Amino acid sequence: MKTAFVLLAAIGSAAAHSTWQDLWVGSEDKGTTCTRVVRDNSPITSVTNADMFCGRGPASSPNVCDVQAGSSLTVEMHAQPGQRSCSQPAIGGNHYGPVLIYMGKVSDAKTANSGVSWFKVAEDGYTGTTASWGTEILNANCGKRAFTVPKSLASGNYLVRAEAIALHAGAGNPQPYVSCFQVNVVGGGSASPPGVSFPGAYKTNDALFSKAIYDPSFQYVSPGPKVWTG
Repeated sequence: MKTAFVLLAAIGSAAAHSTWQDLWVGSEDKGTTCTRVVRDNSPITSVTNADMFCGRGPASSPNVCDVQAGSSLTVEMHAQPGQRSCSQPAIGGNHYGPVLIYMGKVSDAKTANSGVSWFKVAEDGYTGTTASWGTEILNANCGKRAFTVPKSLASGNYLVRAEAIALHAGAGNPQPYVSCFQVNVVGGGSASPPGVSFPGAYKTNDALFSKAIYDPSFQYVSPGPKVWTG
């Protein structure tokens, strides 16, 4: 991949955008029922932008999906709003980058719009080959990324923040795609993990964003906090 910088960078800069859309609770497809659907499939313009909280102008949702602590949630991304076909990549155009999932406890998932402490519950980064990028793993799974809600997590309302960061545009030009899902954790424990703020957790000069992914000396450095598993 790194030997084809000019060609792949040109292709990536002209190709597909995407949007996180749908949520699965266990094997139950909730569609966009509990999704704060963003206004379009374009990336956020800066990692310090206010849109890093829950995406680009998301609509409010009147619904909160119950999920049992210790069970699975699956977030789903596709290139176009309403599109769920597996025949097209979830995020194409050589939009290589990590996929990260955060949760944040809130008093009311339907109205929370600031002051959330986000902790990371899942991450697919990069292990040295093109197909190991989080976005490529996402494509191989029809846009779906499942994770386990930690069993020890305290019960209550949470926002689930799904994020893919496309890095194809070069150093200093990360392109995050973010959406939030509204859930209520039931049957949990008492854990309340420390978290970070969005915006605020990332800076444009962070190690991951400071060198082009096609540079022979590029090394993956996870953005934000470590994954918390309970």
